[in-house]
Amino acid sequence: MTIHRVLSAIALGVACATPVAAQDWPAKPVRIVVPFAPGGTTDILARFVAADLAATLGQPFNPDNRAGAGGNIGAAEVAKAAPDGYTFLMGTPGTQAINQFLYAKMPYDTERDLIPVSYVASVPNVVVAHPGLGFKTLADLIAYAKAKPGALNSASPGNGSTGHLSLELFKRMAGGLEITHVPYKGSGPALNDLIGGQVQMTIDNLPSAMPHIKAGKLTALGITSAKRIPSLPGVPAVAETLPGYAAESWFVLVAPRGTPDPIVRKLSAEVDKLLKKPAIVEKLKSLGAEPVGGTPEQLGALIAAETKKWREVVRASGAKVD
Repeated sequence: MTIHRVLSAIALGVACATPVAAQDWPAKPVRIVVPFAPGGTTDILARFVAADLAATLGQPFNPDNRAGAGGNIGAAEVAKAAPDGYTFLMGTPGTQAINQFLYAKMPYDTERDLIPVSYVASVPNVVVAHPGLGFKTLADLIAYAKAKPGALNSASPGNGSTGHLSLELFKRMAGGLEITHVPYKGSGPALNDLIGGQVQMTIDNLPSAMPHIKAGKLTALGITSAKRIPSLPGVPAVAETLPGYAAESWFVLVAPRGTPDPIVRKLSAEVDKLLKKPAIVEKLKSLGAEPVGGTPEQLGALIAAETKKWREVVRASGAKVD
């Protein structure tokens, strides 16, 4: 009977531990790893979400930039972190879907090591060029690239980013353009070099590029969504020049596998609430981002579908990183 009572007590303790863990969480600062340099869309959205979560949940949510290897360095750090609910990743198509097909060796397994939490936002990419080139339309850029093969250098936030693969898709659909891809450790440094004239163009997430477009430092030539968007109504979709072209980015919170499910669901629900606040919706839309939200299961389905899609894009482009 004594053994039976002990085992029953242990079972009851295990059953009660999970809800208590979720109730008490967070009891200390939470880290959100940003796998790219400061200044890019991943960083902007992570800081945006972190500030609201800190105000709501009463503990600091600290963005931590760990850039390099197309997001693999930061993602691997989270994959290997203790699954205690105090480390999360602001994931992207690169870290969650693309890199596994692009890199010869991966420091983590996307499906085995990371679990979905919350779909924060989707954003289109935008084709931008240095104003000094004098391009007014996407057709101008294509004509220049055809007339001067190899003369254009295109920055990206990193190998395997949607900026990188959007470029590869653009080159192929425009008839095999010779444009040199120049990877950076995030949108911030890539855009800085573009504004400074070290490179001539980029295809990058709209929220990162938007302030520079509005300031006249960059010329927007095309949006990569299927249609034009309200925040830049005068900028045509790339599909208006290259029918069928479409490439969008998404930004999601994921956690180390083994993170307690009640904590995952609590965080997912809190993010869902903040993405429904009118002021936040308005702010995100002004940046060109579309707030999404939803359950971990819905995010898991998105990642599975996008993994299949980008696998085919990588295969068709022939892009590889050793």
